[in-house]
Amino acid sequence: MPFTWYGAAAVLLALTPTPAPTRTVTCDPEPGVAEVTGTPWPQERLRFQQVWRLTRGEGVTVAVVDSGVDAGHPQLAGAVARQVDLTGTGPRDCVGHGTAVAGIIAGRDLTSRGVPVLGVAPEAAIVSVKQTAGQSGDVTRLAEGIRRAADLGAEVINVSVQAHDAPVLKSAVTYAQRKDAVIVAAAGNVKQDDGAVTPAYPAQYPGVIAVGAASPDGRKPDFSNTATRISVTAPGAGVTSAWTGGGYRTGLDGTSFAAPFVSGVAALVRARHPELDHWQVKRRLERTAEGGGAAGTGAGLVNPLQAVTSVLPAAAESRAAAPPVVLARAPVPDERRRGLAIAITAGAAGVTALVVFLGLTLPRGRRRRARHLQES
Repeated sequence: MPFTWYGAAAVLLALTPTPAPTRTVTCDPEPGVAEVTGTPWPQERLRFQQVWRLTRGEGVTVAVVDSGVDAGHPQLAGAVARQVDLTGTGPRDCVGHGTAVAGIIAGRDLTSRGVPVLGVAPEAAIVSVKQTAGQSGDVTRLAEGIRRAADLGAEVINVSVQAHDAPVLKSAVTYAQRKDAVIVAAAGNVKQDDGAVTPAYPAQYPGVIAVGAASPDGRKPDFSNTATRISVTAPGAGVTSAWTGGGYRTGLDGTSFAAPFVSGVAALVRARHPELDHWQVKRRLERTAEGGGAAGTGAGLVNPLQAVTSVLPAAAESRAAAPPVVLARAPVPDERRRGLAIAITAGAAGVTALVVFLGLTLPRGRRRRARHLQES
């Protein structure tokens, strides 16, 4: 279906089944830039490199259910353990969105080559599950992608898309959670000229870590959905990441690009604390977040160092734990929008094509081994 730009330039994907995929697809993504100068603000704000003396995510597999991943990108060289294509168009990322998401999660450390951009968990393994080949997709394939990711042993599943509630999607989320996968999903973007907004799925499902966006000043951007029940926020405005074709993209806006920062932190937590189940990981991220309280901010900004190193009471990490105590912040306007669509929740300033976005330490836990990856 024709795509519609709204808010932070999200692209609507029809919920009705798309035509049978063909082997021929136009692959002409927006070009990236050859190099990046200066440290991206999310790295300065989150300071996740402080955790790397304890863990870099080694042994943890993170699935990116998205538009594919450019496994040949220098920043992702050796990071992509498996590529699964559900579209029949091949594993190549012809959109750029999936590559950007993977770069945020596990982009390798190339500072020795003068590259200032870093992934949160640079030793985590990426499994790319391609559920869309362009500007359209369907909820059935998204659900299939989540199931496939779980079957491949993903311990963290990043879903930077949004949909309305659908039985097939809810079933897939439950299936993955029963396999103890941490599911991190974008909270969704809102249309600025529409007065209504609805919760985004799978972010709204129980147990899913729903991620809202934060601006450099720490406040919620206007596009970040407030109808979804937010767990935590992460940088989602003016983000820089790897881009398909070997370059980089700057100025990426959207909750799509906030979610992978949290997926990266979840990978660090799972690597350091392999004894925690998916509910406990979610609670830990919420309990150690900073601030919050305003509409659409949940427990606040994810804090990588505290998430990995804090000693929490057992009750604080249980499923029945009370909501985290948060610090009040200046309120921001509540935005609303309508839409029964599954969308790649992202945008980039000036982009006209799809941009689908030291403290207390604990005794070292046993090293989590990477699960054997095989087709189901």
